[in-house]
Amino acid sequence: MKTSVYNKLGEDTGRKIELNDLIFAIEPNDHAIYLDCKQYMANKRQGTHATLHRGLVSGSTRKIKRQKGTGTARAGSIKNPLFRGGGTTFGPEPRLYHIKLNKKLKKLARKSALSYRAKENKIFVVDNLLFDEIKTKNIINLKNNFKINDKKITLVVAESNKSVYLSSRNLKDVNVVTASDLSAYDIMWASVLVMEEKSIDVFENNLA
Repeated sequence: MKTSVYNKLGEDTGRKIELNDLIFAIEPNDHAIYLDCKQYMANKRQGTHATLHRGLVSGSTRKIKRQKGTGTARAGSIKNPLFRGGGTTFGPEPRLYHIKLNKKLKKLARKSALSYRAKENKIFVVDNLLFDEIKTKNIINLKNNFKINDKKITLVVAESNKSVYLSSRNLKDVNVVTASDLSAYDIMWASVLVMEEKSIDVFENNLA
């Protein structure tokens, strides 16, 4: 399939670029997208949540009353979860949420997500995303030029681009990702993808 190449002003340059059907026009696999997005979000979790169980609560280990004859239940420690100030029962403990997925499945997920956006005509290919100055206004103007100022967008750059990253980091509805690091989550999070022309070659090398 072919798509037009635009400039930063949102104007058609008159050139067209070929999008590989093996990447941008496959039958999407919804379950692969789900698993990849689930892994992305799980791997971002720190897993440092913790509570104090009875073995960690500070307190005396003395038996607080005799075993029998009190008319109440036996109790062996002031750190018992049944007492005020005692330990937490079955509270969260530090753990890893990391999930492992096969490389082939992750590739399928990215291709499926790209195919969805291509099918919806929500991919714009731009000749370059280079800016002379680091200004948030550059990104706002870019969104206005493409009439996507009310959309969440992912800017896909061919290589690390400091000016684009710094210009967009104050905008909560804009995400900047290098083509080699693009995940299915980054694609599905955004309503529109704006890609540098050179990033298409990166997809050819990594996904085709």
